[in-house]
Amino acid sequence: MFVRALKDLWETASSVLPLMGVLIVFQLGVLRKPIPNAKVFIIACFLCLFGLHFFIKGASNALIPLADTVGSNIVSINNNYIIIGFALLLGYASTLVEPALAALAIEVEEISVGAIRRNVLTHTVAIGFGIGLAIGISKILFNISTKKILLPLLLISGILAYFAPEEYVAIAFDSASATTGPVNIPINMALAIGIAKTLEGVDPLLSGFGIVGLTSMGTVLSVLTLGILNK
Repeated sequence: MFVRALKDLWETASSVLPLMGVLIVFQLGVLRKPIPNAKVFIIACFLCLFGLHFFIKGASNALIPLADTVGSNIVSINNNYIIIGFALLLGYASTLVEPALAALAIEVEEISVGAIRRNVLTHTVAIGFGIGLAIGISKILFNISTKKILLPLLLISGILAYFAPEEYVAIAFDSASATTGPVNIPINMALAIGIAKTLEGVDPLLSGFGIVGLTSMGTVLSVLTLGILNK
C-alpha cells in the first residue's frame, strides 16, 4: 500500500514538476532574476504538489463515484424536470468552488479596477454553467442530437458577441475555459454518463459526451448577456 501511495504521488509530481521547472529555468536562466520569496516559493511548491495529489485521490475515490451513483439512481425519480433542476443546481454549486474561475475573477476585477466585480462574474459564470449542464442533461433525457442543440447556441452566441462590449467577449471565452477544471468536469461528466448508462435506448457514447461543450456555451452566453446589460 505504501509503494502504491508513493507511485500515485510520483504520478502527480511528474505532472507538476515540469511546469515548475520551466518557470524556474526561465526566471533564473533567461530573465536572470532571482525568485522572490524563495523560502515561501519552496513551501508553496510542496503544498501545491501534495494538495493536488490529495484532491485527485479524493475526487477519484469519493466525488466521481458518488456522482456516477447519483446519475444512475436519479433516473428512478421518473421526473425529468426534477433531474434537470438538480443538474442546474449541481452545476452552479460546483462552479463556485472551481479554483481557475476564482483566479480569473480576481484578475478581471484588478484589471478592470473594480468595474467588473469578482462576485458578479463568478455567480454569472456559475449560473451559465448550471444552465449549460441542465441543457446537456435534457439532451440525454430526451435523447436529442448534440448538433440540434449546439448549432442554435453557437448562433445565439455570435449575435450576443456582436452586441456585447469587446472586453466581455474576451472574458466570456476565458471564463468558459476556466470552468473546465478539476472540480467541474469529473463530477458533472460522471453524472451525465451515469444517467446515460441507465436510460434505455440511449447510447452513452453519443449522449453522455458533449456536456462539457454545452456547459462552456452556457458560460459564454451568460457572460455576454452580463456585458450587454452593463453596456
